[in-house]
Amino acid sequence: MSLFLLLSLRQNEAVAALEYRDFLRATGLRPERLEQRVLGSPGAAVGPLDRYAGVFVGGSSLNMTESDPGAWQRHVVRELTALIDGPVPVFFTCFGTGLIARAIGGSLGHDHAERAGQTRVEITPDGRRDPIFGGLPASFPALTGHTECVLSLPARAAVLASGPSCPVQALRVGGHTWATQFHPEMDPPAMARRMDFYRHHGYFDEEEYDSIVDSLRAVDTGHAHRVLGCFVDYCLRRREHSPDYTGKVCMPS
Repeated sequence: MSLFLLLSLRQNEAVAALEYRDFLRATGLRPERLEQRVLGSPGAAVGPLDRYAGVFVGGSSLNMTESDPGAWQRHVVRELTALIDGPVPVFFTCFGTGLIARAIGGSLGHDHAERAGQTRVEITPDGRRDPIFGGLPASFPALTGHTECVLSLPARAAVLASGPSCPVQALRVGGHTWATQFHPEMDPPAMARRMDFYRHHGYFDEEEYDSIVDSLRAVDTGHAHRVLGCFVDYCLRRREHSPDYTGKVCMPS
């Protein structure tokens, strides 16, 4: 039985538990196949990954544009940067796009920050050739909320998805490191629950809370969830074939 790992960058146990539940639902994995490690302190390490077919990295309240990051953030960045060119496929969400961009020489800013709510994801030509994104619709809705964004990337990174409000919605580095700026693990109830915990972090104005939650009800996150399902499929095929497996395009189920 192939196992997967979720790394949660959370200091709040309740948020980490919600995130684990969101990833279980979106990936379709059963609890016995998805383990969780919470990197909630400078002493919490990623640890050995030999047992896992693939690794998910959840979002975080941390910001890569922070001018004076604390010990916890510096530790998280060191631990996660080591995964980028590692032997195990990794899928980062939200915070991870900025971490990867900074690690490989890209630049970050706030020009295309998105308030909590719905966004539009549009697959690029590179995305059409990608084993995870290639079988998805040309455009689909997803849920998001971030205060910083990727402004530029070096040639070694491929932009797999863009959008009208954020030009880098998904990227890949090398053969098996992916990241999305949007949250593929969230559905509308999950985002409402997450918003309850982050009311004063700059993701939305307090007076907009009710209207945002109401607007989420009509958002279909099925294709966004399928991104994670395709990552699972890719990792399983790679483990079955060889570490050099590059993958075929994942088609929607």
